[in-house]
Amino acid sequence: MSNTEKANVIIVGGAIMGSFAAWFLRREGFTGSIVVIEKDPTYQFCSTALSAASIRTQFGTPVNIHMSLFGADFFRQIKPTFGPAADIGYVEKGYLILSGQDTVNARRAAVEMQRAEGADVVAMAPDEIATQFPFMSLDDVGIGTFGASGEGWFDAWSLLSLVRSAAKDLGVRYIQGNVVSFRVAGSHVHGVRLENGESLACDWCVLSAGAASGALMSTLDQILPVTPRKRTVFCFRAPLKASNFPMLFDSSGIWVRPEGDGFIGGIQPPADQDHDATGDFEPHHDLMEEAFWPALASRIPAMEQLRLERSWAGHYENNELDHNGVVGPHDEILNLVLCTGFSGHGVMHSPAAGRGVAEIIVHGAYRSLDLSPLGYHRIRSNSPLPERIIY
Repeated sequence: MSNTEKANVIIVGGAIMGSFAAWFLRREGFTGSIVVIEKDPTYQFCSTALSAASIRTQFGTPVNIHMSLFGADFFRQIKPTFGPAADIGYVEKGYLILSGQDTVNARRAAVEMQRAEGADVVAMAPDEIATQFPFMSLDDVGIGTFGASGEGWFDAWSLLSLVRSAAKDLGVRYIQGNVVSFRVAGSHVHGVRLENGESLACDWCVLSAGAASGALMSTLDQILPVTPRKRTVFCFRAPLKASNFPMLFDSSGIWVRPEGDGFIGGIQPPADQDHDATGDFEPHHDLMEEAFWPALASRIPAMEQLRLERSWAGHYENNELDHNGVVGPHDEILNLVLCTGFSGHGVMHSPAAGRGVAEIIVHGAYRSLDLSPLGYHRIRSNSPLPERIIY
């Protein structure tokens, strides 16, 4: 790559968001050159590859519900879209979110809103939960909400590999490089600079660098409150069959779901341990015995006996303003398009986000799903659009 080379679109970050943006650009009819710059083509520490890879429609923000509905339908159509050999292991077994007695009215209201937006979510009384999931202890539960369809889990690495390969087949070029700053003049970004001193010019720039996006925006003296937070995933075996097991979000703060012949799960670290995790991928090992296992055994007594097989940690791109993604054009640098900050729900929303980015660049406006509520304007004005159903 030379210092004089130019791409019509540069995408900073080649994981799930950047790859979907590139692929949808072609699907929307963009014929110019597209270059995706990825600092680690092995994706060893990529949030996509290290995520829990699930999808739900149970959100408190309507735009998130609609992004999930599109994502679920997209996952159902993987083979027609990418070919008969395409497989992301999509399992649609629902999310079960358990809440206490003090939240019953609020959770029922949330279900009514979600259903009004098109989500297939039902409210369940404790006796109904016990009938469907008899292995759970429900003494402290006031209500459960369950996604009867459109919710489940999949293999995020397979999804990334499919979309990345399809983008390459459509002429998208992936290069290895670490973007350290932007070349800006007036109201436009004219290129990016790499750590090795090289630069690349562009007409459009898409920032989809995940948890590193906030640090990159700071090089422009622009605020983007997105920082990496470490989340540990425990992979374990337990004497319980996974055939009738949902993705469980528990009132204690734990989550757990089937994975192969076993299970994976996790819990957020205490606030005083939940700091900026730049460069830190060492799992929070102490969380297993101090927090996760006790809460898990209390909810599912059979899991008091478990065997930990391995654990890993990935970065959660935390939008400190409101835990929602930031998508769309920057308000001052007009050809800089953001696609980042999804706070744990990025992989499930990557198809809708990538399509939205492509529509902005190709058509100048959203044509399918209006993602403007997720725009940068709320960052500038400190006007949060809070997403409260997060783990």
